[in-house]
Amino acid sequence: MMRWSRFLLSSLLALAGWAGTSAARAADDLAVVKQRVAQVEVLRGLFEQEKRITGFKNPLRSQGRFVVSRRQGVIWTTDKPFPSEVVITRDRILSRQRDGSQRVEVDGREQPALRSVNAMMFALVSGDVGALSTRFETQVQALPDNGWRLSLKPRSAALAKAFARIVLSGDRYVREVRIEEANGDSTHLRFSDLKDAPATLGADEASRFD
Repeated sequence: MMRWSRFLLSSLLALAGWAGTSAARAADDLAVVKQRVAQVEVLRGLFEQEKRITGFKNPLRSQGRFVVSRRQGVIWTTDKPFPSEVVITRDRILSRQRDGSQRVEVDGREQPALRSVNAMMFALVSGDVGALSTRFETQVQALPDNGWRLSLKPRSAALAKAFARIVLSGDRYVREVRIEEANGDSTHLRFSDLKDAPATLGADEASRFD
């Protein structure tokens, strides 16, 4: 199965500590993010990604485009340095290469235990803070100009084996995602040129989920 760090490299948003908070306080904090993040049906934009691997001096960089559909999933298209595409739904992760070949990296119908991991990744790229809070301890910071920062620490031992911490920040949209992996590697994603119209998928976009 493809490592989740590699998925984030191919696919699609600072707090000093991890002080515990009560359930009521956590709910109030998450309400800040929910109020500020736009609930849109379709979001399109550009991404820049920087991956730092322990033991290597220079980071790996990539750029591309993405489409997030609340109903369908995510289309993550890498343009540089090597063209490729990853399609994420709640049931599977499908990768396509430049030559048109494709393969299913994860199929939740064949491996039901992976559905929960897929759902977590889907929530991450779509900014579904409610779903994220069921899998992570959360800490929120309200920022000026309607901004916010959401820091996530895995609740389960299984997720903790992959992630040490994930930090999302933004305003109306998720603008940045920082992922610190348990092995010391890290990924930084920056999103730009974000647009929520048209609010429905085009024919070509919809066909890419098939």
